[in-house]
Amino acid sequence: MRKIIAFMHMSLDSFVAGPNGEMNWIKVDDEIFDHVGKRISEGDTAMYGRVTYEMMEGYWPAAADQPNASKHDIEHSKWYSNVHKLVLSKTMKDVVKPNTSIISDNLTDSINAIKQQAGGDILLFGSPTATHSLMHLNLIDGYWLFVNPIILGHGIPFFADIKDKVNLKLLSAHLFTNGVTALDYTVVR
Repeated sequence: MRKIIAFMHMSLDSFVAGPNGEMNWIKVDDEIFDHVGKRISEGDTAMYGRVTYEMMEGYWPAAADQPNASKHDIEHSKWYSNVHKLVLSKTMKDVVKPNTSIISDNLTDSINAIKQQAGGDILLFGSPTATHSLMHLNLIDGYWLFVNPIILGHGIPFFADIKDKVNLKLLSAHLFTNGVTALDYTVVR
């Protein structure tokens, strides 16, 4: 069975963005890009909420074609173009995009059906609202967290309104030279 792995940058105090969605505190560099690139190359499906999907669509399809495209831009643009995209959205029901499926209702049944299909892990990128919805439905199987060395004090929390405890098992931890720590957890059911 396929697993949904939530991929998220967060502050030490568990915020994924500032109060107005600011993400300028997130540290990324070539070391992180290379680490992420190896991991996502194993996945054939990316999942996004509508807001994150629209942000990705606005950049990644043409990122490799820019005159000053970095190695990461070229590699991730190619991956993004080839990966199947699942978008959780109630407002995009009638949108048709290549290599993209919109899930707008029956979230539990739709996601469980996709998890039964052949394929690799489903990587849920960013998308705090979508992640919160899947958390509440107990549909997330793992967390790949990039803990940034900053305390924001307020903003959009990652673990919002969790009703029941979730047991996790740490699979790996990696400290990057810029101070970010990657933590890879699986949900213990």
